[in-house]
Amino acid sequence: MQYLDFEQTLMEVEAKIEALKVSQSQRGINIASEMERLTQKRLRVMKEAYKNLNPWQKACLARHENRPHTLDYIREIMTDFCPLSGDRLFAEDRAIMGGLAKFNGETVMVIGHEKGHDTESRLLHNFGMAKPEGYRKAVRLMKLAEQFQIPIITLVDTAGAFPGMDAEERGQGQAIASTIEAGLNVKVPVISCIIGEGGSGGALALAMGNAVLMLQNAIYSVISPEGCASILWKDFTYAPKAAEILHLTADDLLKFKLIDEVVPEPIGGAHRFPKETMDAVANSIQSHLEKWKDVPADDLVRRRHEKFLKMTRLLEKAK
Repeated sequence: MQYLDFEQTLMEVEAKIEALKVSQSQRGINIASEMERLTQKRLRVMKEAYKNLNPWQKACLARHENRPHTLDYIREIMTDFCPLSGDRLFAEDRAIMGGLAKFNGETVMVIGHEKGHDTESRLLHNFGMAKPEGYRKAVRLMKLAEQFQIPIITLVDTAGAFPGMDAEERGQGQAIASTIEAGLNVKVPVISCIIGEGGSGGALALAMGNAVLMLQNAIYSVISPEGCASILWKDFTYAPKAAEILHLTADDLLKFKLIDEVVPEPIGGAHRFPKETMDAVANSIQSHLEKWKDVPADDLVRRRHEKFLKMTRLLEKAK
């Protein structure tokens, strides 16, 4: 388990718990009372550590290596997943995974960024940073869902679109714009959830939902704190300060009406309690699917357009 700076006391308590378990297995001693004391202390320390997280701490949580990603959600809350690959133009991009699946007995099209969990899988999925072929695959799957009247679920978790020369040569900006356009105009319900890091246009491309949900410790911003700090102060060590001024937390975005719901995480974060977190996301998605599934197709598109146009007006008033 990777421990963050504000979890040092928690790390010490959990180290004692693990040492106690080793002592029991090696010496056969009775540790019940001491284990109960340490378990209660662990809970108190965890509550204190997570009570008032600042934006930078939430950014670190959103990027935690043990946080569940798209494929984890698919395995946990969906069944019968049938991956669909390729953009039919250039290549398969595994930074964006998608396909047909069953969600609570209903067929859905699921599309999401996948970062990977270890060196091999991170390289395979390019750390969740898609190239043009990834976004074009997403457009293809959206149109397929529309053709067969299947609702779409998107899971957002990326630092941003891949910034490499080869991606730019193949039309990265146009690919992202086309994905945004497809998401706005597809004539089926779209439910989007930001499950980790929502960075720049690479995240926005998959977040054109009739409902946009966001986990409590996720972030969503036009630029990363480090990128903002390097522009404003020419020093990425100002990233914690940048995180504050970017208003990238779920609570801030809900206040600005840029998202529709904050999905709570257990105390300790999604990386400690992945199943509970994924179940909470599933319940929220189901609730919004029920709300939108019987809305006529033209109304779905019209209300989606109105939703995002309204955001621009709200932001103009806030200036």
